[in-house]
Amino acid sequence: MSVALLWVVSPNSQLSNCFGFVDSVREENRLFYSSRFLYQHQTRTAVFNSRPKQFNNNNNNKQKRNSYPLDTDLRHPCSSGIDLPEISCMVASTAGEVAMSSEEMVYNVVLKQAALVNKQPSGVTRDLDVNPDIALPGTLSLLSEAYDRCGEVCAEYAKTFYLGTLLMTPERRRAIWAIYVWCRRTDELVDGPNASHITPTALDRWESRLEDLFRGRPFDMLDAGLSDTVTKFPVDIQPFRDMIEGMRMDLRKSRYKNFDELYLYCYYVAGTVGLMSVPVMGIAPDSQATTESVYNAALALGIANQLTNILRDVGEDAQRGRVYLPQDELAQAGLSDDDIFAGEVTNKWRNFMKNQIKRARMFFDMAENGVTELSEASRWPVNTHNASVIVGIDDCK
Repeated sequence: MSVALLWVVSPNSQLSNCFGFVDSVREENRLFYSSRFLYQHQTRTAVFNSRPKQFNNNNNNKQKRNSYPLDTDLRHPCSSGIDLPEISCMVASTAGEVAMSSEEMVYNVVLKQAALVNKQPSGVTRDLDVNPDIALPGTLSLLSEAYDRCGEVCAEYAKTFYLGTLLMTPERRRAIWAIYVWCRRTDELVDGPNASHITPTALDRWESRLEDLFRGRPFDMLDAGLSDTVTKFPVDIQPFRDMIEGMRMDLRKSRYKNFDELYLYCYYVAGTVGLMSVPVMGIAPDSQATTESVYNAALALGIANQLTNILRDVGEDAQRGRVYLPQDELAQAGLSDDDIFAGEVTNKWRNFMKNQIKRARMFFDMAENGVTELSEASRWPVNTHNASVIVGIDDCK
């Protein structure tokens, strides 16, 4: 439900007088709510964002306020009275303890990825050049063949995106192909023809292969392309590990209680791709944006893509017993899994989908400015891909 006033008060709580429009759901002794709210203290008002902040009152006494929701999109003021789609949520216990939301967990990964690029030597521009002196053991012709094979796979399964990559520099193009192929192979483990035979142990072995790949010990030719890529660009292993974790979620989970749970899944299986790709695509040398903001935009684009895929594939997923829609929002709309399995398009369903599409578009809007901060040649594959996805989200209507 949407409420206009939320008090989170207990003897031990540091949060009080919180005003704003929030979506809240109580489950036993926990309160789930979205992150759009204000803290009111006498005549001072502080907007709570994603990181803990110090609040200064008029007497210059510092009071620490623990806050863990996402950076609020202030284009949609929480005091407007509009029923906004929830972006993320946090959990407050009756003891006043605030648990980390999915948004905060992912944000910490973003900070780490941005820091890796920022640690580059001061003489290197953010539009990073590859290191031509590092190559995997073996002949350059074999390595070239590995990249060519990655390009063929990309061209076969993502033709529009592939055509966009042809406008990138050869080094960046090959690296993006290698990343794409690894991501596709990972996804095929749980969605491909052999998915029914995949076990958690198989995913553990795939993660071990990933670690070997980052150590310069690729298992096969397709791995070799990525193993070479990570020696030339500041690509970190964490987003790759997180994508594998998303595959593990698909093995053990087929329902998502709320959007906070779904957001984490979307990060694992799609947001990670953005974090993998930014170091390769490069940030334009004349960009005034922070590295962190570009990574956040890449993350938002991945989330938007996955939300669009979910909305487009509701029927197909239902046939496999999966429902990638927030259960609490379905219930609020008067819908259930039975309605999804029945496949009937009712007015309730249309209204529900309108809100889901609105949320996906919000993430696309968050990502839009970040694309313009990429190196010029790298914008083409992203823009061509986005154009096709946005057409897909319109089809969801």
